[in-house]
Amino acid sequence: MKRSIIKLKSNVIAAATVVGGKEHEGPLSGFFDLCDPEDSFGQDTWEKSESEMQRRALAVAMKKSGLAAEDIDAVFAGDLLNQCVGSAYGLLDYGIPYFGLYGACSTSAESIMLAATLTSGGFATRAAAVTSSHNCSAERQFRTPTEYGGQRSPTAQWTVTGAGAYIVGKEGSGARITEALPGIAVDKGISDASNMGAAMAPAAMDTLVRYFTESGRAPRDFDMILTGDLGYEGSSILCELLKNEGIDISRVHSDCGMMIYNRETQDVHSGGSGCGCAATVLGAYVLPKLERGELSDVLFLATGAMMSPASIQQGLSIPSIAHLLHLEAPKKEDRKLWL
Repeated sequence: MKRSIIKLKSNVIAAATVVGGKEHEGPLSGFFDLCDPEDSFGQDTWEKSESEMQRRALAVAMKKSGLAAEDIDAVFAGDLLNQCVGSAYGLLDYGIPYFGLYGACSTSAESIMLAATLTSGGFATRAAAVTSSHNCSAERQFRTPTEYGGQRSPTAQWTVTGAGAYIVGKEGSGARITEALPGIAVDKGISDASNMGAAMAPAAMDTLVRYFTESGRAPRDFDMILTGDLGYEGSSILCELLKNEGIDISRVHSDCGMMIYNRETQDVHSGGSGCGCAATVLGAYVLPKLERGELSDVLFLATGAMMSPASIQQGLSIPSIAHLLHLEAPKKEDRKLWL
């Protein structure tokens, strides 16, 4: 069988997260770096607000690392907006060589994977990965403006207003990025844009089955298998699909879309989604646990529904993808305390 797992030797030098008001009211409120309760971040349009989130997230990550823009060789960035304008405008002033990505909600894993591959291979010393989503800009593009007040399906998810930025390289004492498995696009004929969890779950299953088959490892070998915004609907489907393959991840599985909001007190239906969902949960909550040694081995699997406004309007089915990263705690001699 052709090997597809990429062996990496890169560290997370620094990470930063920026969120809106609804996210700050959720269970992880104390872990994010910056928050704007108004979701505007001082801007006069939602699209500009999203760009500003990305700008601030990278600025905080650079401040944490003590690095300047000229110390970063490349930035991989993406968002949900047409032509990734949230990233293009948000990172415009940094002057860092820029690679625009569209992996939908999988963009956080995709961008970190590419940054780690570039630095592990010696083609760059340091690279950044940045991604974002904004509830109001996403709703306006893919569905209807929030002012319209349209009713949402019970299977629908709430697009997270948030941005995450990561700086990676061989230096530093942060969490180690040791393996990556690029996803394969999977299309099972789901065309309901209000049920992205059902569309993305088969892609997550495909990537996990390929990883376990090739690596020879099993769910019991990990402290956490973290999926990116399958939500309640998609997570249930994923666990059922994997059980049919003889794989049970239920004891170690968590999902960013289920963690970022309180389903009982916040009206989010099937949970959170959007590029900013996995990006902020990983950076704010999971990476610090790896840094402190509370977690040792984590599989991070961000999933994305590869749709566009045009494909939705034409009634096309939704191809999905899931990119996987294997994250490990720093070696004890390198571990630093995150305050």
